[in-house]
Amino acid sequence: MVRKPAKSDVKPDAKAAASTRKPNMREAILAAAEELFSTYGFNAVSVRDIAQAAGANPGSVTYHFKTKDGLLLEIYRRHCGPMNRRRSELLAAARRVRDLQDRLEAIVRAYVLPAFTSGSDLAGGGTRFTRLRAIMSAEGNEVVRRIIAQTFDDTSHAFIDAIHESLPHIPRTDLVWRSHFLLGALYYTLVTPERVSRLSRGSADGTDAGHAIEELVRATVAALQAAPLEQGTLAPRKAPGTSPGRVLT
Repeated sequence: MVRKPAKSDVKPDAKAAASTRKPNMREAILAAAEELFSTYGFNAVSVRDIAQAAGANPGSVTYHFKTKDGLLLEIYRRHCGPMNRRRSELLAAARRVRDLQDRLEAIVRAYVLPAFTSGSDLAGGGTRFTRLRAIMSAEGNEVVRRIIAQTFDDTSHAFIDAIHESLPHIPRTDLVWRSHFLLGALYYTLVTPERVSRLSRGSADGTDAGHAIEELVRATVAALQAAPLEQGTLAPRKAPGTSPGRVLT
């Protein structure tokens, strides 16, 4: 369960923001909201919390963004506009690659690369925004679902279509599942790179973006190329000790 920020959590940040905030109050509100949403989730954060963290008053938030929903939409737009444009540019170049194997790798890299290449949390990509996206996806809020669909569905369809052109023998539905798994791997790789370093006992550096990109591209390409999952090939597994008519749900 996401814990709502207590006043004691927000006040120190608010004081710091008030003393060092930028002249542009709109940007200060966006930065404060993104930090709070990425830490506590959308549902647990109020307009008052955001205003306090930005060193503003609640009226400033509603003046610039109307509602909390509008504020979240603007956060997605400012991050994902540049990221989606870069993905589209790279995808267009990848689709011109003649060799199908090389094309597939280029398509996957075109999707992955822009999420890693941001040097700032205020541009496309960024660890903080990736953490926010992961939390938003997990909350199941209808407003969040609508914003995610509005922001990403067109680009996602374009990538899935391009992958299907390279792998026409695999049903598009299978490729949708596999692309969905790529998104989860991308979230986890960006948000918890230290886990790679720990589990490899230091032989791998989870913060090495170049290495992470190539490992993710290689694993995804292999998954995409796996044989199609034909219906009826996998029977439901029965729990040990259960009767033949009972399966796990």
